[in-house]
Amino acid sequence: MRSQMAGVLFRRAMARSAVRVRYPDGRVTGTTGPILDVRRPEALLARLGAAGLIGFGEAYQAGDWDADDLVGLLTVLAGSMGTLIPPSLQWMRHVHGARAPRAERNTPDGSRRNIHRHYDLSNDLFALFLDESMSYSSALFDHPGEDFTTAQHRKIDRLLDRTGVTLGTRLLEIGTGWGELSIRAARRGARVVSVTLSAEQRDLALRRAAEAGVASRVEVRLQDYREIPPIAGGFDAIVSVEMVEAVGAAYWPVYAEAVARRLAPGGRVGLQMITMAHDRMRTTRSTYTWIHKYVFPGGLVPSVPAMEAVFGRAGLRVHDRLDFGLDYAETLRRWRATFTGRSAEVAALGFDATFARTWNFYLAYCEAGFAARYLDVSQLTLGRAA
Repeated sequence: MRSQMAGVLFRRAMARSAVRVRYPDGRVTGTTGPILDVRRPEALLARLGAAGLIGFGEAYQAGDWDADDLVGLLTVLAGSMGTLIPPSLQWMRHVHGARAPRAERNTPDGSRRNIHRHYDLSNDLFALFLDESMSYSSALFDHPGEDFTTAQHRKIDRLLDRTGVTLGTRLLEIGTGWGELSIRAARRGARVVSVTLSAEQRDLALRRAAEAGVASRVEVRLQDYREIPPIAGGFDAIVSVEMVEAVGAAYWPVYAEAVARRLAPGGRVGLQMITMAHDRMRTTRSTYTWIHKYVFPGGLVPSVPAMEAVFGRAGLRVHDRLDFGLDYAETLRRWRATFTGRSAEVAALGFDATFARTWNFYLAYCEAGFAARYLDVSQLTLGRAA
């Protein structure tokens, strides 16, 4: 029965969107748009019936369907997300949808497990598709075709400029990545404390800081943001790049208070974060998605109003904001092109074909979200409320 109902909803959803569906017998439905090639119809509908939208992603992982223009297909679907399922049937999502496992809650132990599942996969894997700065967040482009690392440095430098990082600045970075922001801040003469929950990231960030000649000004700790001890007078600047998405809504107030308590009087906070529209965030905040299950457990993409409210209650207000979501679409396009172009090297690291399809879908899924304006990315600069 679930498969039959899934079949009805699938056909209705495809008919409502500008997508053509091609079946194994050569039959094609729809007249315009990218083609979704159904390879195993029964398996696809069984997965949709069992797991809804999670099943749609799992069906791609398993090869039940494919698309020559995967990003184009997913961009069309992302742009139609609010209308794919008839309003009269939207309630089914809350009954039929999966619930997040309790083990993925972002308690201190849960956060360590969640981060380990993604960021500790392999430094060598990330090095295959990231630019030479090893930046795993949106670049900020000045023009199409710009050098990737130059655009990544522009993103970093804008955050450092807005938070006043210069000679003698005491800087706290929450979420180390692989160390590029810390290195650039240290080259300005700042003294940096950076925290991460990824042992793989910490090891490489320390090595890169040493190679850059700034090891004496960069301390990288394997530490949760809740465990950072305050320093006398506070940090002059605190920056965090695309980390708040991993905090989880239940812990946003804890995160904001942790930042506010460690900020010096007159200090500045620089946040870069993936965002979505506030009403969309409210509607989907309890939804367990394919991304949660296979890529980023425990997270939630916030809205700017939600972050303004959370940080406002902690005594901080937004002084400056920049939105640049289409730059993230271009960032993801470049990552995915490099990842798929180096498939043999991915396999040589021990990652199988299912992993490669999973990550191809993940990168395309995210690119489509930004291209369709379903998602955005923002840099916020915050300071003490007057």
